[in-house]
Amino acid sequence: MADNRKVVKIKEDNLGEVHIADEVVAIIAGLAATEVDGVGSMAGNITNELVSKLGMKNLSKGVHIEMAENSVQVEVALNIAYGFAIPEVSAKVQEKVKSAIETMTGLTVSGVDVRIASVDMRNTK
Repeated sequence: MADNRKVVKIKEDNLGEVHIADEVVAIIAGLAATEVDGVGSMAGNITNELVSKLGMKNLSKGVHIEMAENSVQVEVALNIAYGFAIPEVSAKVQEKVKSAIETMTGLTVSGVDVRIASVDMRNTK
């Protein structure tokens, strides 16, 4: 693995090893967060509609990942849609991100911190 991404081994058996890059975990977290009702966009202004135009790499904007041996700590920065309750949306984002990462990677999520960067007036109730 010649690039400078941080990777962690998630599986090793007689067939070989499986490693996952922190960028992959960040993309999973970003996609999961934007699926929650009340999330206007990620702090980098990335939404699911823009994925096809901008590419997958941009989905990690607004997401910071700290990976250890078999666990990951996540921080997401998002813009909340006006009219939604911040505590409720934040709790749903935490649950959705944790579930998506654990289901897709097998890693344990030690925590999901949510930072509300702004209020998105375009996506209102």
